[in-house]
Amino acid sequence: MPLPEQFTDLARRVNNWGRWGPRDERGTLNLITGERVVHAASLIRTGRRFPLAVPLDEDGPQIGMIEGRDNPKRTMIMVNAQVLGQEHAFRTSDDRVEMGLQAGTHWDALAHVSYEGRLYNGFDASEITEAGAAHCGIDKAGPIVGRGVLLDVARTLGVPRLGDATHGHALTVADLDAAAEFGKVEIRPGDIVLIRTGAMTALKAGDKLAYSYPTSGPSMQTVPWFHAHDVAAVATDNVAFEVYPPERDDAQLPVHLLHLVEMGMLQGQNWDLEALAEDCAADGVYEFFLTASPEPFTRAVGAPVIPVAVK
Repeated sequence: MPLPEQFTDLARRVNNWGRWGPRDERGTLNLITGERVVHAASLIRTGRRFPLAVPLDEDGPQIGMIEGRDNPKRTMIMVNAQVLGQEHAFRTSDDRVEMGLQAGTHWDALAHVSYEGRLYNGFDASEITEAGAAHCGIDKAGPIVGRGVLLDVARTLGVPRLGDATHGHALTVADLDAAAEFGKVEIRPGDIVLIRTGAMTALKAGDKLAYSYPTSGPSMQTVPWFHAHDVAAVATDNVAFEVYPPERDDAQLPVHLLHLVEMGMLQGQNWDLEALAEDCAADGVYEFFLTASPEPFTRAVGAPVIPVAVK
């Protein structure tokens, strides 16, 4: 099914191919310059730290909607083992884990999605094989630290959670601008934007199905907003990132395609923004230093991350 004109028009408008050179594989992360990291570090005033990752265990957010994207399963491979022999006092324990790399709090790599045989910057999608992504894998992202900004859309609109039991809320430009005004924060080039829809409240209440479907999140109309503001990366507190079911039947997960393929902008999912949002509401400060580097799995199309906001 061909993509609609609305999508193709947006793709032309926000395309960043060649902006950082013909072989670039980092996309909008290039906007996080050393100068911007220095400024982000100056936002640390109290040292309060807010971990934004969900726990890595078998009770994670996955319910089997995507085959193989399993919650983490950790097992012991050594328990007080005498690896140096019984004559030595040394004992050691060790463990291993099996999980989908996108099962918990994670970044999607630029190679995570493709369409019409293309990845970001014109790399060929056929270069993603059983061996992984030859280009635009998560290992190409490198360290991600900078100015984080929380857009608490749910609190701005005066609701605990956007959407209802049957429909997700398609975020608009007005929603994003209203949340920025609510937080008295300006979106600047190189920012890492975190969007709170309130979805995490369902997961914390134990309702994984409600957390998984439907989801509220960015709509296609918000894509030029991210491009115009030169946002470096964006993450949400839900499982699908964007609004789902989608706005149109002829464009499935279009915001993924526009962000990752056309703009070269990383997307994060399953970020726990609840404690951070409470603190921002209490002190009125919606900007902070954020560290959010992905685990550097070579050739992977996504990876877990343990983001920490520091105020």
